Amino acid sequence: MNKTNLYKGCLEPIVMQLLKDNGRMYGYEITQRVKEMTKGELQITEGALYPLLHRLEAEGLLEVEMENIGNRVRKYYSLTRAGKKQTTTAMAELQVFLKTLQTLVNPKLA
Repeated sequence: MNKTNLYKGCLEPIVMQLLKDNGRMYGYEITQRVKEMTKGELQITEGALYPLLHRLEAEGLLEVEMENIGNRVRKYYSLTRAGKKQTTTAMAELQVFLKTLQTLVNPKLA
């Protein structure tokens, strides 16, 4: 099995937690931070990240600020109040999911 498929369902809480911890970030910064934190194990593609960011924005969980950097416009994403609340919920759900996986992978420890 391709390990990238394993990460897909966890991408939303990962990105939201990063934004909660770091305030505002732009897309490339998010991809690089995840790559750095996981020592290259997880590499988020633009094709996975930007649709997620756009969906979270449409759901009112993210707000976007545009900033001119040189001759380019950079979009910075940050959590709304609802986004911060959803991040807490998503991380709790992720913890339950990880505990369940651990039970399945190593039932002797359960």
